[in-house]
Amino acid sequence: MQPQTFVFFGQVGSGKGTQIELLTDYLKKKDGLETVYVSPGKEYRSMIQSDNYTGTLVKGPLSRGELLPGFLTDAIMANLFISFLTPEKHIIADGYPRAVAQSMSFADMMKFYDRKDIKIIYIEISKAEAIKRLKLRGRHDDTDEGIATRFNEYVNNVVPAMNYFEDKENYKTFTINGEQSIEDVHKDIFKALGY
Repeated sequence: MQPQTFVFFGQVGSGKGTQIELLTDYLKKKDGLETVYVSPGKEYRSMIQSDNYTGTLVKGPLSRGELLPGFLTDAIMANLFISFLTPEKHIIADGYPRAVAQSMSFADMMKFYDRKDIKIIYIEISKAEAIKRLKLRGRHDDTDEGIATRFNEYVNNVVPAMNYFEDKENYKTFTINGEQSIEDVHKDIFKALGY
């Protein structure tokens, strides 16, 4: 099997993380190839914990659900690829790109690394469902205000970032109904991917 490239899009609360784990496990069993999981959000959270200067600067905007500067997020992604990517590894991108400028950077990165046939998986849930799930999750930044900010940011920035890849050569988007059971979402993703 050729190394695959996947980009996951979905509202906070859409169950992206769970589906990414299921896909990663499947790929490992199927062909034994490693997966490079790239998530700027995860890196930002580590940065905040390490308490370095950049970490102190991103803490406020991140907790308010605001978009962080594109150059920083692009640098994190490029750094992850430089550190971990080899030609025989799968890529799963989560939480990136989140703005059209980042989509352009991502397209440049994929071209540089000669990655073709990039699969975009969009797990779609309604605003009401996202709010319900986030309230259950109860993370400290899941306040009404934080949720509303993240939702608007998603609609205004992330959806256009995803739409940037429409009709682009080497990119195919699969929209999955995320308001089903974990198992059914998983089945739909695999059906869409032809697994």
